[in-house]
Amino acid sequence: MEKIKFMVSEDEEVEFYVLEQTQINGFSYILVTDSMEDDGEALILKDTSSLEDTEAVYEIVEDDTELDSVSRIFEEILEDIDIER
Repeated sequence: MEKIKFMVSEDEEVEFYVLEQTQINGFSYILVTDSMEDDGEALILKDTSSLEDTEAVYEIVEDDTELDSVSRIFEEILEDIDIER
């Protein structure tokens, strides 16, 4: 499983394991977790970068409707997980 670093601010970074990636309506989403243990926290991140950006810009999906629909797709892709909302 790939582990990637995200810059939260200029001097703070966090690491997440990427569980899965998908594209919906032209947007890229990734499902990440902070731990490989059963109790790890999972987040769905949306790539909001523009074509001019040299690095990807991800934001946590917070809109309930978008979060619900994207999490259902990840549950279908990864048949062995349940995402708590």
